[in-house]
Amino acid sequence: MKKTNKGWNLENTYLKLPEIFYSKVNLKSVKSPKLVIVNDSLGELLGLDIEEIKNNEGTNIFSGNALPEESVSLSQAYAGHQFGHFTMLGDGRAMLIGEQITPSNQRYDIQLKGSGKTPYSRGGDGRAPLGPMIREYIISEAMHYLGIPTTRSLAVVKTGDKVFRETIQQGAVLTRVASSHIRVGTFQYASNWGSTEDIEALADYSIKRHFPRIRNDKNPYLSLLKEVIKSQGRLVAKWQMVGFIHGVMNTDNMSISGETIDYGPCAFMNTYDSNTVFSSIDHSGRYAYSNQPKIAEWNLYRFAETLLPLIHKDKEESIKMAKNVLEDFQKTYKDNWILGMRKKLGIFNKEKEDLDLINELLEIMESNKVDYTNTFVELTLDKIEETNLFTKEEFKNWYKKYNDRLKRQDYSEKEYKELMKKSNPSIIPRNHQVDKAIEAAVKKADYTVLKNLLEALSNTYKYMKDYEKYMTPPEPSPFPYKTYCGT
Repeated sequence: MKKTNKGWNLENTYLKLPEIFYSKVNLKSVKSPKLVIVNDSLGELLGLDIEEIKNNEGTNIFSGNALPEESVSLSQAYAGHQFGHFTMLGDGRAMLIGEQITPSNQRYDIQLKGSGKTPYSRGGDGRAPLGPMIREYIISEAMHYLGIPTTRSLAVVKTGDKVFRETIQQGAVLTRVASSHIRVGTFQYASNWGSTEDIEALADYSIKRHFPRIRNDKNPYLSLLKEVIKSQGRLVAKWQMVGFIHGVMNTDNMSISGETIDYGPCAFMNTYDSNTVFSSIDHSGRYAYSNQPKIAEWNLYRFAETLLPLIHKDKEESIKMAKNVLEDFQKTYKDNWILGMRKKLGIFNKEKEDLDLINELLEIMESNKVDYTNTFVELTLDKIEETNLFTKEEFKNWYKKYNDRLKRQDYSEKEYKELMKKSNPSIIPRNHQVDKAIEAAVKKADYTVLKNLLEALSNTYKYMKDYEKYMTPPEPSPFPYKTYCGT
């Protein structure tokens, strides 16, 4: 495998963990790689030579046909509860090629997704179709510009190879960037197939990498649990505030760093419905919008179980200590959610009736089947009186209470409107717009629709007239929008 270097500055600290956590793999060459898109701003943040990585050598790296200097390719082992059922998993079609150290001394995993078979492929081909890789690129970058912690996408490359699914599709590789790919499922793997020493090694590594400030705490492993609880509480609150539905909140899809990871059957709500489900396989609604905080808490209980041998030598005492900490999740989530919802409504201070005011609005939105994102935009731009919602008596009553609430704070209209603009995105990656970008790219090799959508999403809080077409919901359909676990 050819080694090259165009601003790459890689380390491989994951290799210092016990060998049960990974398998070294050889990347599989692809037929004729072609660059579809590269993320210039992310590349600059990583310290890469942007123009150089767009040439053939860069394309070869993003496809897996070449490796940067100091790179070692490996796939990570992990397990997970998938729809509540525990199973052995691992990177079945993803390979970590190293940890990039940026000019600002930050560390990011560089992972190739769709790069071929690994020891964890379980009969799969290890490849990925072009459409789903573009979809993850769009959604993850949209999340970044929405201000939500997330893995990011550096590049998508067509491989020139065919991928066989229900139909024959074009193959592709996505280059994913993350603070790390350590999951709740990584700890579950260690707990089930490793030793206490393995769990401790993983916990120590995770603390050093993500939470170095707790290294000298009296009980660093209990502190680790606290930190992950806080990061997940903040993350899920942010999801809820923008109407994002992850779709497959398995424990292997929960990163301990607090980043959104694994964009499979995810999507953003149009019409507000707390029971919205997008995943084609989530028949019971386990991962519905309204259930996301509960599932996050459930996953954190599974994480806590893996840390019990480290928290205290006495199991019963360890369980008691973990439970006391786990009780903080709901408070962390609710505090972050109500703070964010106040901001969406232009409210700076606290009143105990605020929760009722927020919930009443959501109930009215749900019963009247209005667009979630656009309702807050209309409130922000004082256009709500022009909408059909304003003809409803129940909304008029709420609107009066809301305006009275605004008057009870010591902030001007200009100040609270500015807060609302900063808190209410005008553009989200609506499913029909994402599908248009994917269709143009896959069927016509036309990437302008994709690039225009990404440009609009990068300006989500700017309220620009040029991007109004991206604010329009799709035409009503008798069939609910479905997404699939194809990414």
